[in-house]
Amino acid sequence: MSLSTANSLCLLHASDSRLDALDYVSEAFAEAVLDGVEVEAIAEAAIATALRELVAAHGEERVAAVVQTWPERLRGGEFSSRLRQ
Repeated sequence: MSLSTANSLCLLHASDSRLDALDYVSEAFAEAVLDGVEVEAIAEAAIATALRELVAAHGEERVAAVVQTWPERLRGGEFSSRLRQ
């Protein structure tokens, strides 16, 4: 996968639509928790749904290349909700 392909998949990261999407997903999570659904179940369903949509739009190989960056990003705290010092 070329660098431009990875960048094009990550453009959403810097856009206003990403913030809107995060608001929608956060609201859905909150509603599901209020209905008694476990957070882990919601999270797993959200990841599976997101990957299915990305694969449909970009194909397995392009999405797999992006997903390969997740361990480093996770360890770097990109997805942590707590403040890092």
